[in-house]
Amino acid sequence: MRFGPVAIEKAEGAILAHATAAGDKRLRKAHRLTADDIRMLQEAGVREVIAAVLDADDLDEDAAAHRIAAALHAAHVEARPPATGRVNLHASEAGVFLVERAVIDAINGIDPAITIATLEPFATVEAGQMVATVKIIPFAVPENLVAQAETACAAREAFSVKPFAPRRVGLVQSVLPGVKPSVLDKTARITEARLARSASRLTGEDRPPHEEERVAAAIRAQVPDNDMILVFGASAVCDEDDVIPAAIRRVGGTVSRVGMPVDPGNLLVVGTLDGKPVLGAPGCARSPKLNGFDWVLDRLVAGLQVSPEEIASMGVGGLLMEIPTRPQPREVAVKPAPAKVWAVLLAAGQSRRMGAENKLLADFAGKTLVRRAAERVAESRAAGAVAVLGHEAEAVSQALSGLDLRQVKNEDFATGLASSLKVGIRALPPSAAGALVALADMPEVTTADFDRLIEAFVAAGGRAIVRATHGGKRGNPVILPRVLFAEVERLAGDTGARHIIESAPLEVIDVELGAAASLDVDTPEALQAAGGVLEGR
Repeated sequence: MRFGPVAIEKAEGAILAHATAAGDKRLRKAHRLTADDIRMLQEAGVREVIAAVLDADDLDEDAAAHRIAAALHAAHVEARPPATGRVNLHASEAGVFLVERAVIDAINGIDPAITIATLEPFATVEAGQMVATVKIIPFAVPENLVAQAETACAAREAFSVKPFAPRRVGLVQSVLPGVKPSVLDKTARITEARLARSASRLTGEDRPPHEEERVAAAIRAQVPDNDMILVFGASAVCDEDDVIPAAIRRVGGTVSRVGMPVDPGNLLVVGTLDGKPVLGAPGCARSPKLNGFDWVLDRLVAGLQVSPEEIASMGVGGLLMEIPTRPQPREVAVKPAPAKVWAVLLAAGQSRRMGAENKLLADFAGKTLVRRAAERVAESRAAGAVAVLGHEAEAVSQALSGLDLRQVKNEDFATGLASSLKVGIRALPPSAAGALVALADMPEVTTADFDRLIEAFVAAGGRAIVRATHGGKRGNPVILPRVLFAEVERLAGDTGARHIIESAPLEVIDVELGAAASLDVDTPEALQAAGGVLEGR
């Protein structure tokens, strides 16, 4: 192939290197020039073009890419039609991606004109996901280079997808005093979601005390009806004779590995019982974030063996993204400063059920409802406060005059609660470890109530959700830790933080406030019953 300027009268059959105008017609890059194109270009005054002229033994880019892709041995992978010198290859089934580096290196070593790129080995893939791409860099390559690539492809299987084989999975979660059922319930939900990618499912669960004999009995009970057992310990494994590995051995199982060089995921236990895998899950597996547990779980579900030596080799590339909610992160300050909580007072609503009046301006013992709430927030242990205004913003702002809190306006208040929550969270400083979300229409929540919520958040190290309750039922206010601020941006409409709280892989600390946690004033009757008076009523 020759590349460069070509006189227009000699350019028939050449491949354009750049888009070129021919009168009113525009010829695209990589267009092969015809006799009609040459005539139009000459009429337009074009004297030469930058183009590629193929030699007799050249293959154009699409033909070359197609031949190489067709020569690849790749089980459960399908090639898409070539375009612009590229053939993309996609998984035909969900599973684990396997690749033979020697074959890929051999193809890429033939000539820079021929390239192939793949996903990393053992990547988990979905059906239809791209796993590799063959790309020809120039517009054409000599046929003998393509033949060399075909020979390299014939040597052995280049890559494949090992399909998942859906498994029945038993779950054991040991329990210590103080472990909340909500934490165990959330772990079960996250595990179900983790298994869903392979169409596997939980078929049973036991929650024995965190004692070797009781955990062993629970493991044994799950074996007959399942293909795999997952064990979550109430306390992290710290020795090969700790409760979980000891329990596996107690019922006749074997333990091949305690610990892995992947972080998060170090505290994994790998064992077998009656030929079935038994995995002691690290604490980070209570989070949906990728960790070393995923690497081993997915390979086992795909029917791949995971030997102790293979686990030992996972250290290169095994430093994964930190999970902020881990009980023991990699790096912790020696003396962390107490978590700072900022309050977000939501005062932008339209009071639709109140008729023409704005309930936030109702009189409560000589003060407007919104000022009553704002004063209590401002006097609390919160490091600072932001009031989000919207409906009748000017009147509400006047009602808050003189208070030590920042006012921000939500221009989209009419769209619902979510927009106000977003505006409030965005207004918080970087030092805010959590957001105390308070509703301005709850007249009975006191400064002492706010302080109790803040104290619980600080005691948890700023890593838990804190929620007010009434008789054990969820209420308001709530404190969201900073790690969930990004989730607020996904809310829409008249949706509050309830969905975030229920789906987040975080501990939820409930603080009983009594009736104050559920009393808001959405109707004239409710407002009057709470002691409020609206103008004109």
